[in-house]
Amino acid sequence: MTHFRPTRRTMLAGALAGSGLLARGPSALAASGGAARAVYGAAVRGDALANDPAYAKAIAERCRTIVPEGGLKWAVIRPNRETFDFTEADRIAAFAGRLGLGLRGHTLAWYGAMPAWAEAITSRVEAERVLTGHIETVVSRYAGLITSWDVVNEPIPDDPAASEGLRPFVWSRTLGADYIPIAFRAAAAADPAARLVLNEYDVEFVGARFQRRRDALLGIARGLVDSGVPLHAIGLQAHLPADRAIDRDGLQAFLREIRAMNLDVLVTELDVIDASLPGDVDTRDRRVAETARAFLSTVHEVVPPSAILTWGISDRYTWVPMYFTRSDGLPNRPLPLDATMRAKPLMAVIEQFTRRAA
Repeated sequence: MTHFRPTRRTMLAGALAGSGLLARGPSALAASGGAARAVYGAAVRGDALANDPAYAKAIAERCRTIVPEGGLKWAVIRPNRETFDFTEADRIAAFAGRLGLGLRGHTLAWYGAMPAWAEAITSRVEAERVLTGHIETVVSRYAGLITSWDVVNEPIPDDPAASEGLRPFVWSRTLGADYIPIAFRAAAAADPAARLVLNEYDVEFVGARFQRRRDALLGIARGLVDSGVPLHAIGLQAHLPADRAIDRDGLQAFLREIRAMNLDVLVTELDVIDASLPGDVDTRDRRVAETARAFLSTVHEVVPPSAILTWGISDRYTWVPMYFTRSDGLPNRPLPLDATMRAKPLMAVIEQFTRRAA
């Protein structure tokens, strides 16, 4: 199958020009005063870019960096062992290149969206060969274009106390904990200039389970750093249920440990899950914004994130109702723009912590 590949000449300058702080670590932030505003971006869908001009316009006007929402996941680009299908990712990369936007990659090793042929692998030797070969092909294709990768996504079980430490899927079953450094080293070899991120969710909240998740994530990060594995940043997904309290002390203690390892922090998938909030739109939008402000201010006080990305930009396109449908039947409102692309209070909160798009 032949697929369009954006030319490096048309894309490279634009992608790098838009990348901003994505290529800068904590030391660079400190040199600039330690409170630099983050780059704002969003996860995007290639079909919406192609078919919804209002959506494409909103992304172009408000974002400085973007990430394919699904176009780089294994199930999309690896329909079978022999085939790589980059159609969706290339469409988004070309859009970023035309507009001079930065580009992130999501994701290289994740338990979700794995094709059946890959899940069927049982041999350690075959698993390492397939995983490293996949990463080499994908990362090298976009070397110099995608400047930041979620290399390993969600490695920790929902509750580490109830498991053997890592979420079970093909790579952890065949390679054990080694799959994580294997993935990071393969990504670094394919693009030595890329910023490599360990991405996780549910580390922000009050409760013993969330403390265990913070501890487990710190343990993985320390192991990588101590072993000289090329890890540059921790990604906080920040899917925030509006009825769940942010653990200010616990999260800030966690972030101080991240900072002590000289790692950057990115907010990678921010949205606010509003399923439990009142139906009144004004009340709901205000509560959503307050939840995001509590989280972002907690993070910013310790490690100003180099990027803040929402998982989508408009309520017209959001994953939230697939899992958190409101009992009153009203549409969810988890994102900075409503379904008509009008800015909501959440957008104003994000703008307090980010640099506006040029």
